[in-house]
Amino acid sequence: MSGTKSKKIISKRENLLTGLARLVALMERLRGPKGCPWDRKQTFESLIPFLVEEAYEVIGAIDTGSLEMLKEELGDLLFQIIFLCQLAREKGAFDMDDVMTASREKMIRRHPHVFGKAKARTPEDVLKHWARIKRIETAAKKQKGFLSDIPAHLPALLKAHKVTEKAAWVGFDWSDINQVFKKIEEEVKEFKAVLRKGNTKGMEEELGDLIFSLVNVGRFIQINTEEALRKTIGKFITRFHYIEESLRKKGKELDNASLDEMEKLWNEAKSKEKNQGLQSLKKISPLNVDKL
Repeated sequence: MSGTKSKKIISKRENLLTGLARLVALMERLRGPKGCPWDRKQTFESLIPFLVEEAYEVIGAIDTGSLEMLKEELGDLLFQIIFLCQLAREKGAFDMDDVMTASREKMIRRHPHVFGKAKARTPEDVLKHWARIKRIETAAKKQKGFLSDIPAHLPALLKAHKVTEKAAWVGFDWSDINQVFKKIEEEVKEFKAVLRKGNTKGMEEELGDLIFSLVNVGRFIQINTEEALRKTIGKFITRFHYIEESLRKKGKELDNASLDEMEKLWNEAKSKEKNQGLQSLKKISPLNVDKL
């Protein structure tokens, strides 16, 4: 490495540390005696909704494909982390430096194939190392079990994905996706049986089992079910808004339109989405997408 390149790298690292230090100092001032009354009032618990909101706004920025928006939202999320670290520092528990040190040590510990002598040629090998190290960490923390470190408050679909994924790391899994489909067929039959009986508690249980099985299909094909459903919800909202706007142009409202009319507009929205998708493909692909 040339001296000039080395100096540039060192300079960037120094700027990174300086920028982080400035954010930490800003947070200290906001929480100080002459700071912001709202910031001074916050607690760990009161910040939970803001932390969740900022995390989802980061996801939203990624969905838009706007790197400028992503930069802004990552900054907002980072500030929530700094805020929480400041609250912990005031309690004498830990600070931002402790958090970064713990993160660095954990990542080194969990990547023995990079920082140690372990071998990992594939992503699957990495996951096996990860699972083994997690078991050791769980035992050291005296947690109840291998799955006990999965956050309790994760969205249900995401939590189901995490649970089945971790179980699969240690070999508790089906051997192929066809076995998962057989499980889904079994769960559908069981759900229909309790549905016919009108057993509310049974319906809830069997519907949960069915959804859990569907999550496994997503995991097998490396699709996160939480993300898939989130995008489908977004698509539904977009199409529904198209129906609403189209009706409004005709001088109608949703509550006085027929189902057939709304269904027709729904299909129009789907057709427009498909055409827009094909136009996008034409811009980036040399293939004749008209044949798709």
